[in-house]
Amino acid sequence: MDALTAFGLFAVTFTLICYALEARAAFWTLLFAIGCLLGSAYGFLQGAWPFGLVELAWFVVALRRWSQLRRIERNPSLDTTLPPA
Repeated sequence: MDALTAFGLFAVTFTLICYALEARAAFWTLLFAIGCLLGSAYGFLQGAWPFGLVELAWFVVALRRWSQLRRIERNPSLDTTLPPA
């Protein structure tokens, strides 16, 4: 296994683990975003630019989701997923 393949394996494994743990805390969503960025870098380095672009888009989506989760953690009244009690 060459270094680029090992990097790609690490990136997607890291992303998968972070995705599985996302419901626990916003921190895992941030790490998921970083994993997507690593996956994007791998895609571009490997020459699979469509994969790199999609992972880059997932990075942006995950960063936005992390930002929203942080706002909700700081002010739970902003959470619109549940009706008010």
